[in-house]
Amino acid sequence: MSHANISSPREAARAFTPKLAAFVDDTLYPQIWSDPALALRDRSLITVAALIAGGHLDELPAHLRRALANGVTRDELSAAITHLAFYAGFPAAISASAVAQATLNETKGSQA
Repeated sequence: MSHANISSPREAARAFTPKLAAFVDDTLYPQIWSDPALALRDRSLITVAALIAGGHLDELPAHLRRALANGVTRDELSAAITHLAFYAGFPAAISASAVAQATLNETKGSQA
């Protein structure tokens, strides 16, 4: 995905579909992500798995970073991607592995 002045897929969507962005900002995060029925860590694992299974790799970097912030370890993300190979397919897992490698190396470098 290539956008000259857009730093993320979410920002590209926000620019083109502000009503969709408002729905995410007003419903998804304050209501769904805040529901105490699931821990943030569990929500992150579920979200990462759903993005990988659905082939939605543009959104994956942001949710990998969120997963780390929510307490999921790099080893757990690696194990989840490996596990998903058997349920979502090897191509999905291999593509997700490449995205995770690039994203988590970038995140690791920014923490140093």
